[in-house]
Amino acid sequence: MERYIVVDQHQAPKKKRGRPKRDPNAPKATYHFSSLEKARIATRKRIRDAKKRAERTTKRADDKKAYAKRLEKSVGKVEDALKGQTSRLIDKGDLQNIPSAVSDLVDEYEVVFKPNPGPQEEFLSAGERDVLYGGSAGGGKSFALLADPLRFCHNPSHRGLLLRRTLDELTELVDKSRQLYTKAFPGARYREAKSTWVFPSGATIWFTYLDKDKDVTRFQGQSFSWIGIDEITQYPTPYVWDYLRSRLRSTDPELQDNLYMRCTANPGGVGGWWVKKTYIDGADANRPFPAYDIETNKPFLWPKGHEKEDKPLFYRKFIPARLTDNPYLMADGQYEAMLRSLPEVERKRLLDGDWDVAEGAAFPEFSRMKHVVEPFELPTNWPRIRAADYGYSSPSCVLWGAIDWDNNIWVYRELYVKHLTAEQLADKILQAEQLDPLPHYTVLDASCWNKTGMGPSIAETMMRCGVRWTPSDRNRTQGKMEIHRRLADDPYSKEPRLRIFSSCMNIVKQLAGIPLSKSNSEDVDTKAEDHAYDALRYMIMTRTSGYAEIHKQLGSIKQQVYQVQDEVFGY
Repeated sequence: MERYIVVDQHQAPKKKRGRPKRDPNAPKATYHFSSLEKARIATRKRIRDAKKRAERTTKRADDKKAYAKRLEKSVGKVEDALKGQTSRLIDKGDLQNIPSAVSDLVDEYEVVFKPNPGPQEEFLSAGERDVLYGGSAGGGKSFALLADPLRFCHNPSHRGLLLRRTLDELTELVDKSRQLYTKAFPGARYREAKSTWVFPSGATIWFTYLDKDKDVTRFQGQSFSWIGIDEITQYPTPYVWDYLRSRLRSTDPELQDNLYMRCTANPGGVGGWWVKKTYIDGADANRPFPAYDIETNKPFLWPKGHEKEDKPLFYRKFIPARLTDNPYLMADGQYEAMLRSLPEVERKRLLDGDWDVAEGAAFPEFSRMKHVVEPFELPTNWPRIRAADYGYSSPSCVLWGAIDWDNNIWVYRELYVKHLTAEQLADKILQAEQLDPLPHYTVLDASCWNKTGMGPSIAETMMRCGVRWTPSDRNRTQGKMEIHRRLADDPYSKEPRLRIFSSCMNIVKQLAGIPLSKSNSEDVDTKAEDHAYDALRYMIMTRTSGYAEIHKQLGSIKQQVYQVQDEVFGY
């Protein structure tokens, strides 16, 4: 097939490149380029487009470089603004201290971890030496414990120790730490061989487990600026925790005043008794209190000769954890519903975070929130009642109560002592009652009237000292049932008929934890510490009159020292 090239009749010469020049006076004609010329035109167009794209890319790169310089400058401003802070972790308090000109730059940072409002925030900002974050399951305790040691990871002298009871539990904790630590400190690395996180500054956090109490000695000679135990109630005794306190030390000036011990727990467990006694009994939640010896109840004090002599050595705090504080687990209600399906004891522990419920507890209805109140000034016209259980080698307990208009009993004072004779105990009682109205009812363990020789009985001895008594009711079963009745809500007022001041620590502790007898389900275990319980039982079993009748009787009673006329009843 022949090919033809059509040109105009004047045979206009072609340009070296491109379209041939046309005579403007010549008629229009159709031009066709050769395949070679078409290729040249397309190549030149691609070159032009590539240059334009390169120019645009270069401009974007220049813009990014400029942004990076501005960002670097902003970071420097924020760091300068935060100089002098004890922590490099930015929280709400830190943000408030940043100048307004710089605060808007914080939005450019990725938020790695933001504590939930409430207990989790309080735990991470606590300044007390020893803090327990415990209560219901799902409150975010473990993740908060992981975040807490990061506050000083900018310091190369910072050494943390985080413990679990078993290796399997420790593995779960390490997995959670991987989610947080590498984001908080991009240069952080976890060394598998040593189970240790190493941070860019040189700070370290050692993850390990401790199955047996005796193995704690492998930390001998070690020093740490932060020590934490997750689920501390898994340890049956306080031995591990007490020993680790001796490893809490540092020579770094920044860390010397910021040495922390942190632990988390759910109620119950083999070590629930000592954790409860250490952090919860005798202390208000969310309030710091001086650390004390759980055996002697004596506070730890600075030694004599020190500038802080006789001042508390350090403070503790208990922060309750609640499922409702975790919006992530509360979102669909599934986890809450699962906890509600548990048996009563476990439900109260894991859902309600109730530290007072115990397996086989004699009084499962007892609740610190419902039955324990803060002390207040009682009306002087409320009749008073005194009850006591005497012991010499074992403790003596004396309880004082007041009866309101509705015949409810308010236990407002307790005396819990050991190694006191009858005369010494009587003297203590008289001292305590100096400013009180005269007790209208007084009741003492009936066995105190028993005589072992020719001398007076315990009851007679105290009455001769001016402290009158009447014998207690001996019916143990009925006494226990009466306590159950008073702990229950009144059908009309919807309030319990027994309230106890928070200052009466021993009766609160015993009502919360005293177990049932294994041989008699209608009685408590008499081998347990029950002296305050017995005194309460005597008080409640006293045949009290109604308030109106008592009030009339009190009108004729004068404050006086009783003279013993009847050796049995004292008056």
